Amino acid sequence: MLLKDLFNPKARKKYITLPAHTKDSKDSPEQGPAIKTCPKCGKPNREEDMDNSYKVCLGCSYHYPLTAGERIWIMTDENSFSEFNKGLKTSDPLAFPGYAERVAKAREDTGLDDAVITGTTTINGEKAVLGVMDSGFMMGSMGSVAGEKITAAFENAIKERVPVVFFTASGGARMQEGMLSLMQMAKTSAAVARFHEEGLLYISVLTHPTTGGVTASFATLADIIIAEPGALVCFTGPRVIEQTIHQKIPEGFQKAEFLLEHGMIDKIIHRRDLKEFLGKMMALHR
Repeated sequence: MLLKDLFNPKARKKYITLPAHTKDSKDSPEQGPAIKTCPKCGKPNREEDMDNSYKVCLGCSYHYPLTAGERIWIMTDENSFSEFNKGLKTSDPLAFPGYAERVAKAREDTGLDDAVITGTTTINGEKAVLGVMDSGFMMGSMGSVAGEKITAAFENAIKERVPVVFFTASGGARMQEGMLSLMQMAKTSAAVARFHEEGLLYISVLTHPTTGGVTASFATLADIIIAEPGALVCFTGPRVIEQTIHQKIPEGFQKAEFLLEHGMIDKIIHRRDLKEFLGKMMALHR
């Protein structure tokens, strides 16, 4: 994927894609404009309206998952994003059956080298190092390449003396890399600790879903922790917990609203307001 294409209006549509589980109808003279059916409330949303609403359902404000490209497009100033550490690709350290094929397919489907994109950018005029996870790449799982890119992002921010803004979306550690994947939790946490020692600002934005080893490491070590409405944020998912304790968990358990009520996050912000909020926070801490 050429990130410069994200800022070309003619190429933008190529990177604006809804999750595969949504029901689509294609444009035709008989049917009219393409329709995206909300998986939460069932409201039919026109594709054009979805683009104009930051991929948020006009009926219930359900926040559709975004690709890394969409996130960069929405949150950064025009033509300001410059990717670094591009081209890093994972190996197959355990010769895990089918792993190489799954990685190859994820690269083909998403146009990404791995589940994380990092780079320098400006957000409402404020310079920052930006990291974005893409759940379309093997559910945004954190393997050795993702851990290296996350760590390098904080190291670059120390050199540049700028804040870090990180958008997380992950199913957790990438089990196909075994211990190497689990080590990324300690590696990224240590990178955040060094960053904090420099007195610089780290803002984490938890999007749906943020789970597993990502939640248990760098995602929740920020100075300011934000979540999008309705985001699932947890270490172990609700279905696994219910199967383990043989009890029904509370409604909305582990959703962003539940975490805010119990002091686990600082604020829930609608997607349309996120860019302005991030810019203000960085300006205040500059």
